[in-house]
Amino acid sequence: MSQLPYSIHKAMSFENGSAIGISNRWHQGQYCSILTKIGIVGCGIYDIETPSEFGQAIAIAKGTPENPLCEPEDLLEAVIVDLTPRAKEIGIALGDSGKVAVEKMLVAGNAME
Repeated sequence: MSQLPYSIHKAMSFENGSAIGISNRWHQGQYCSILTKIGIVGCGIYDIETPSEFGQAIAIAKGTPENPLCEPEDLLEAVIVDLTPRAKEIGIALGDSGKVAVEKMLVAGNAME
């Protein structure tokens, strides 16, 4: 009997606000992300080219086969290795931790209110 894939969504609290943590898993695969009001901090499964065309703020951290990013919390200490121009505009930089990237997105989202 095969097991169904599963998805987890949960609220996450940060210094500058809240976000939604997401984890999706299936046989031999997974991805995770943290969704904020203005963008996503996600794992390496996300593409940068398409969201760049749409002006979206996306920051990507990459796991390894030995240390995959499975849960949203895994992104917090992971290093940002790629990002869209919009993410750069709000101050996210290559080498930032995922937590720093989320906090910068939350600050930018709060400024929109």
